[in-house]
Amino acid sequence: MRTSVETDRAQAAGRAGGSVAVHIYGGLGNQMFQYACGRALALRRGARFCIDRRDFAAGPDQVFGLHHFNIVAQSGGDQMLPPTKKQRLRYLVWRYGGRTPRFTREKSAAFDPEVLRLTGDTWLHGYWQSESYFDDCRDAIREELTIITPPSERNERLLEELRALPAVSLHVRRGDYVSNPKALAHHGTCTPAYYRSAAQLVAGKTGIEPVFFVFSDEPDWARQHLDLPFETRIVDHNDNRHNYEDMRLMAACRHHVIANSSFSWWGAWLNPSTDKIVVAPEKWVTDPAMQNPRITPEGWIRLSP
Repeated sequence: MRTSVETDRAQAAGRAGGSVAVHIYGGLGNQMFQYACGRALALRRGARFCIDRRDFAAGPDQVFGLHHFNIVAQSGGDQMLPPTKKQRLRYLVWRYGGRTPRFTREKSAAFDPEVLRLTGDTWLHGYWQSESYFDDCRDAIREELTIITPPSERNERLLEELRALPAVSLHVRRGDYVSNPKALAHHGTCTPAYYRSAAQLVAGKTGIEPVFFVFSDEPDWARQHLDLPFETRIVDHNDNRHNYEDMRLMAACRHHVIANSSFSWWGAWLNPSTDKIVVAPEKWVTDPAMQNPRITPEGWIRLSP
């Protein structure tokens, strides 16, 4: 996390542009979308910016991970952050009394252009899963969401191997998508047929014999059910506290097959190559009312999951 000079500049600019704070929760991919949306809004306005992790809440095996990145954020003070829910009376007065910073909750999964025009002291709560929230600041976001924690020796060796091969990352997201009935009904999962079709599409478009590196929260399932007609290697040595290592490895691949997962979305997006092929599931969630038409950037290929 950078502070010092950048923070001093932000404080000076913030006197005119106000402040932006964003509530951080969920898995690493969600945290990155939240950061990108809030940071871009602050950059656009010349505002002070901070992340609010006081009430950090995550699902099983999820941990706060933004400190592994080159993020620019101030420590929140009383003027930038509202009361927490633990401060019940103060929270209710702030939440329903129109106090600053202004509470802005995500209205739906779809991109909301009104967020780009927010003014004054702002506190954001939502997932904000669209590149449209930060596309005009993409260079800064890409720089700040660069992983700065040095890789382990084993991951460094694998990074070198990935760079020497026609490597394609393939992400299989299961976990609570399968074990939690509510999550399964909402998200659904990508089928083995989706992965086979996506792998063949990448091979056909590149004209090469790709090597697929599989990242999954259930690597044993991937071993048993993925049947790709190409060389396939399962990457399973990084635990949940080191998931940023997997994301760095994914971003180092030439092309990507992602799941309906914000984690693999970022693994593909962080690859700066303009020639990359990214295959994503056509439906991100199963509920038609919760669809996000702008979840994938222009140029990514959508396939039926």
